[in-house]
Amino acid sequence: MKRLRPKSVRTRLTLWYVGVLASILAIYIVVVCIFQYTILRTQIYHDMVQDMETVEGLLYFDGQEVLRLRQDYYSHPQSHLLVDRLMEVRELTGNVLYRSDTLNSMPLGSVAPGKDEGATSFDDRTERLADGTWVLIISHRHPVAGRILLIRLGYSLSPLASRLEKFLLSLLLALPPALALAGFAGYRIACRALAPLESMASRAEKITANNLSGRLQIEDEHDELGRMAAVINSLLSRLERSFLQLQRFTADAAHELKTPLASIRVVGEASLRSGQSQEAYRDAVSSMLEETSRLNQTVEGLLMISKAEAGEIQLTVTSFSLRELVEEIIDLLDVVTEERDIAIVQRNPEESETHVTADRTLLRACVLNVLHNAVKFSPANSIIVCSYQPVARNTQRFLRLSILDQGPGIAAIDQNRVFERFFRGGEARSSRGEGVGLGLAIAKLAIETTHGCIYFDAAQSIGALCHIEVPIG
Repeated sequence: MKRLRPKSVRTRLTLWYVGVLASILAIYIVVVCIFQYTILRTQIYHDMVQDMETVEGLLYFDGQEVLRLRQDYYSHPQSHLLVDRLMEVRELTGNVLYRSDTLNSMPLGSVAPGKDEGATSFDDRTERLADGTWVLIISHRHPVAGRILLIRLGYSLSPLASRLEKFLLSLLLALPPALALAGFAGYRIACRALAPLESMASRAEKITANNLSGRLQIEDEHDELGRMAAVINSLLSRLERSFLQLQRFTADAAHELKTPLASIRVVGEASLRSGQSQEAYRDAVSSMLEETSRLNQTVEGLLMISKAEAGEIQLTVTSFSLRELVEEIIDLLDVVTEERDIAIVQRNPEESETHVTADRTLLRACVLNVLHNAVKFSPANSIIVCSYQPVARNTQRFLRLSILDQGPGIAAIDQNRVFERFFRGGEARSSRGEGVGLGLAIAKLAIETTHGCIYFDAAQSIGALCHIEVPIG
């Protein structure tokens, strides 16, 4: 069956269309023939009733008590009813008093009259004669010379059947050309309806991994093909973003891994030279471990960013105190802050409700990176201030954590660029704390993944003021 199935959708649609149309026309022909038969039969019945009333006035008994039918009434002896009439008159006992020559001595209907046959109306029925002819018979009781007689009139249904056969034949002969014309029109309509699909397929074939910016043309976004094109365009957009993320990840990883790998190689080659002391070997191994640690930090940061951008991070949203989370991070950074005599203080935590609803792990990564940057760029003997303030955006309420340091600040042109991966401003390069440039990029992705936001206050002239807004409720 599959081998016989046409491969073209246009052909299949056309065949379905022609098949459905043929079924509808077949049903229509049957209904029309039944309707036509009913109309013609009803017309014959009415003609027979009129003929019955005429015949009833023409019956008489002659001098020998033989029932006769007066034949001189008709002005046209060759009229249709006169020629085709089948007539039989019986007594109620079944005795035949009159039978027309057209019956050829055959009985018209059953021999014994029915109990109520023709008693109240003109009873009609279809019966088959002895010679196989189907006739329409009506019966009626009528008094003639004081005697109640049963009169039966019948007319052959052969002319009706012949007319219906001709009518049916004409419809059947007209059916194939009509279906052929409908099939041609249906094929043309299918071709025109599927033309946009063919155009989309042709355009989609030209889109490759190197040309993911191409999109399908949408003629009407409200129909099914337009909807499909929109879905495919959305798919292409997601694929393009994924490819760009992959390319960016590969380029960033290659760029950032090159320096520590080169350092490890140089230190290793230098340590292999002859005449090195044990202390020199110790220093070389220590330097290689530092570079390895930096390399591991870079890889972990890149993997976290890649998972966040791909939407592979599973959120565990809970309600917790942001103040307690900040205190936990301050304790974690205690060694670094004590070394440089930097104090991290929290202001107005009691006046404001500090409970937020977010993923605690991601929010911790965000705040940790921001505070670590603040400590790294703050001068010795300085203070970093953490304050809280509830804010509202549209219908959503947030708790804003503001972190203010006393460092060199961020230039206006770098306010947004600092959140790019591997970005280092002038101060970052001169800082004695060498980083990999992923801290703020991770912070931004972490807070946005948990439906918050992070930004620097451009109006801050002394130090850097970073705002982290976390959803409440």
